[in-house]
Amino acid sequence: MKTLKFGLIGCGRISKNHFEAIQQIPDAEFSAVADLDRSRAEHAAELYKIPAVYTDYMEMLETEKLNAVSICTPSGMHPQMGIDVASHKMNVITEKPMAINIAAADALIKACDKHKVHLFVVKQNRLNNTLQLLKSAMDKNRFGKIFLAQSNVFWQRPQSYYASAKWRGTWEFDGGAFMNQASHYVDALCWLLGNVESVMAYTATMERRIEAEDSGCALLHFRSGSIASINVTMLTYPKNFEGSITIIGEKGTVKVGGIAVNKIEKWEFDEYDDDDRMALDANYQPPNVYGFGHTPYYHNVVDVLLGRAEPKTDGRDGRKSVEVIQAIYQSAKMGKKISLPL
Repeated sequence: MKTLKFGLIGCGRISKNHFEAIQQIPDAEFSAVADLDRSRAEHAAELYKIPAVYTDYMEMLETEKLNAVSICTPSGMHPQMGIDVASHKMNVITEKPMAINIAAADALIKACDKHKVHLFVVKQNRLNNTLQLLKSAMDKNRFGKIFLAQSNVFWQRPQSYYASAKWRGTWEFDGGAFMNQASHYVDALCWLLGNVESVMAYTATMERRIEAEDSGCALLHFRSGSIASINVTMLTYPKNFEGSITIIGEKGTVKVGGIAVNKIEKWEFDEYDDDDRMALDANYQPPNVYGFGHTPYYHNVVDVLLGRAEPKTDGRDGRKSVEVIQAIYQSAKMGKKISLPL
């Protein structure tokens, strides 16, 4: 018998990563799934040998005895579903972003605090080998003073992607390129460089027939004095081209690039560290832009629930990138610098 029983809401494209991650962990299993589309839920249940299928997630919460529930629905649905999970005294695992505005993020955090359950926000990119090495270099102060950082998310999402589900590209349920596709990169910059002091941004809907933006550029000024730029578009021809983070400091320069921060393209420091040898072997080829981080992420979740570890990302950590992206949208709309906290 497995020790922990998990449920999952929303059997769309990201759910595969959740199902496959838990299959690698001996202490946990998915024992129930819910999706409005019964055939999609049944397909997932058959593929991953999950015994219970629901079309109403509330019925799943009331029927099943679950230790945690993973929420893989459109972003705008995450907060209320998380609140419902928490009110059933079950731990909450939510895909990014945890909400599409900070008011909803705060409501979810408050509910999890009230019901004394964990709130895990999926930040799987942090656990990729390449970013773990970069974080290690930051923690060891190998860069010295950080001058500049840059992140590029040059991907392709055709109109057919947005047409495949009515919620995609809407302000109510999704947001645009920053909130959906680039949120992991905003999170990574905050994780590496600390708190943001102010934001200036331009966004535009240039080609896709959606409410939100398909492209944009933002400047982030950090409290440390560092400046970062993040450039995002879903219009790259002909396919996903680059998901990168570059850090330039007084004693080091690193670029982690590839299609999704999967390749160390530049790694140079003033002084040697044993990590330098590891950097040569850190590159990997991801099956998609999500990478391999869900499995170590779930290892941490399981270890926390079994009392063996502390959470690597919680609701308050997940809130930071939501606030920065909300500031990006405010700056683009109002045409001025936005100071944080909002």
